[in-house]
Amino acid sequence: MSILSIHDRLADTGMYYSAIVGLWALYLAFRKRDLDSNFWGALVINEIIFIAEATLGVTMWAQGLRPARIVHLLYGVLAVITIPAAFAFTKGRATNREAALYGLICLFLAGVAIRAATTAV
Repeated sequence: MSILSIHDRLADTGMYYSAIVGLWALYLAFRKRDLDSNFWGALVINEIIFIAEATLGVTMWAQGLRPARIVHLLYGVLAVITIPAAFAFTKGRATNREAALYGLICLFLAGVAIRAATTAV
């Protein structure tokens, strides 16, 4: 399996996983429930997926494999920094208000993954 194929499949994983975590967070917000350790763990996994994706992207860049449009790199950086930025913005609070925020952020990240895929080739 080539690095390009792994990068592509990991991008799909990030998109689907972000959508699922986003819907989960919105469900928690709708039910007026606070975020728990299960959700935080899922959010960390979400971030690890995007970090792994970015690491593969940097490796591909070093090997001379470039995306079709340079904006693809912006989407990659955005995917990596969004969750930590949201955590800093909310100061780690875990109320149902933050659940709604993380839900929207994760759905946004799913959209970013889709958009990144369209600019890669």
